[in-house]
Amino acid sequence: MEIERKFTISRLPENLESYPCHIIEQAYLNTDPVVRIRREDDTFYLTYKGKGLLAREEYNLPLNEASYYHLREKADGNVISKKRYVIPILNPQFNMTQLSSTEFSVDQVSLSVELDIFEPPFAPLIIAEVEFPDKETAEAFLPLDWFSQDVTNDPAYHNSNLSKRTFL
Repeated sequence: MEIERKFTISRLPENLESYPCHIIEQAYLNTDPVVRIRREDDTFYLTYKGKGLLAREEYNLPLNEASYYHLREKADGNVISKKRYVIPILNPQFNMTQLSSTEFSVDQVSLSVELDIFEPPFAPLIIAEVEFPDKETAEAFLPLDWFSQDVTNDPAYHNSNLSKRTFL
């Protein structure tokens, strides 16, 4: 189960180049249900995603390079290219009144931001994604100060929908 929130950002974080960065290319064979292929650096995947916005099923299967490029020729819409920076959240903050568990400890939650900087034709789009262990933690999470709008529930920000955008 993938449980994540998505945000636009108000500014790039400091020292961005000091964080791990992955080069990602992905394309969609189908968008309902979502069937995606992805190259992340030198690793290749086929992914199935179920329905949902905050939480949805996700299954990843390994592909080899030849299979990836064979399937990419069959993809619909735009191929999406982006750089993904992985930024740890050192002291995540939560609205504690939204957490029912008396056992909840902020120290037990390890979170990171996956900051996607899209290449043309999607540039200057930048999206921050944060994955969570459960829905309750996701809903209680307080966004970082450089986050802007919460677009978790806006399907327009799903990469599968971005792949269908038309550019003039």
